[in-house]
Amino acid sequence: MLTEFFNDINWISILVGAIAYFALGAIWYSFLFQKKWIEYSGINIDDPNAKKGVAAIMITSFLMMLITAFGLAILSHYADLKGWESGVKLGLLTGVCFAFTSIAINMLYERKHRGLYFINGGYQIIGNIIAAVIICAWRI
Repeated sequence: MLTEFFNDINWISILVGAIAYFALGAIWYSFLFQKKWIEYSGINIDDPNAKKGVAAIMITSFLMMLITAFGLAILSHYADLKGWESGVKLGLLTGVCFAFTSIAINMLYERKHRGLYFINGGYQIIGNIIAAVIICAWRI
């Protein structure tokens, strides 16, 4: 039964996976791709309205990453995936097949710059891999 999973869940690994995913975002969007992301997204960071609600956005994005980490934990439990190597495979699978493709579908309709697709999609793939590695490695 699905609820038996809650007896074996490692909430700390889920929390650490989500925190690592979130920390990646700080590096990804601040240091690695900040200028291109701003250019491609069309956001005017000098506009005072662009800074409104940033705390709520950050909290909500962390909650979404926590949900992602929880989903990765469920998948790793039912597939009996253990070790960092399994985490890489799980993160790559979920990152490419779910996160990256979902972003791609939205980008097609929003007609955003292709570079934004790769910046945002790449972040999701790497974030899924990092969270899955932490969760699967903790299962040993």
